[in-house]
Amino acid sequence: MKPSILCFSGLDPSGGAGLGADIESIVAAGAHAAVVCTALTVQDSQKVYGFTPVDPVLAQKQADKVISDLSIDVYKSGMLGTLEMIDRVADLIRKNPRPYVCDPVLVANSGGALTDTAADPKEVIRAFRRLLPLATLVTPNLPELERLSGSSDVERGAQSLLEAGAGAVLIKRGHATVQEALSHGKTESNATQKTSLIKNTLWQAGEDPIDLYVARLPAEFHGSGCSLASYIAGRLACGVSLSIAYTEAELWLQSTLRAAYQSHVQRGADNNRQLVPDRASKF
Repeated sequence: MKPSILCFSGLDPSGGAGLGADIESIVAAGAHAAVVCTALTVQDSQKVYGFTPVDPVLAQKQADKVISDLSIDVYKSGMLGTLEMIDRVADLIRKNPRPYVCDPVLVANSGGALTDTAADPKEVIRAFRRLLPLATLVTPNLPELERLSGSSDVERGAQSLLEAGAGAVLIKRGHATVQEALSHGKTESNATQKTSLIKNTLWQAGEDPIDLYVARLPAEFHGSGCSLASYIAGRLACGVSLSIAYTEAELWLQSTLRAAYQSHVQRGADNNRQLVPDRASKF
């Protein structure tokens, strides 16, 4: 019997991110994906234009039935959309504790809000921070880390999330400039050799951080963050340790990005070349 992941995320009609990416990544990791849709988005392969949240009561009923029927091994969340949805997911995990991978999606990489724009931004951050003590792993990119921790310093930000209760923090530096990614005491010659790399870091309480350097590829990718978090969740469900799951996920994601394909029609010079990772590729 395959282990099962219960995912909470939004539906991307273009198929590149959200629940589509979760399902493909979890299957690639060797697990079964059960899904609860938190929002219906209006987006294409390039940008999010808006969304309509799913009724949180309906989402909770879906999750309750899945949990009563399947043996859920790990939870994973991406886009939650509204304060009520965040709170209901938190309540469900408290009542039915399992390892939990939290991808704190606030804004799409390509632009466009993925949380309630009418809500007080401070309330949104407070709501997400209530998820941290439940999370085995939280996977913020740099903008999300700064908003969740209140610090632009990576180490301080990571420590803040750990102190708030997160079991581990994976910081994705894809948003960093080359200079930012290669700071912290590297020599100029060393930095020159590594200008095509991104440094991602896994922080775990009481342990040395684990740095992995991955290639910075010459394109933008649709759903890469969803894919990384979901693959880690899948490997955790298969019984792999977090450190190994993280390493495997980075290797797998690099393979999917190198095999990424264009799913849209070229529209001229303003096209931002956002490609879809080929999550069916083998590494």
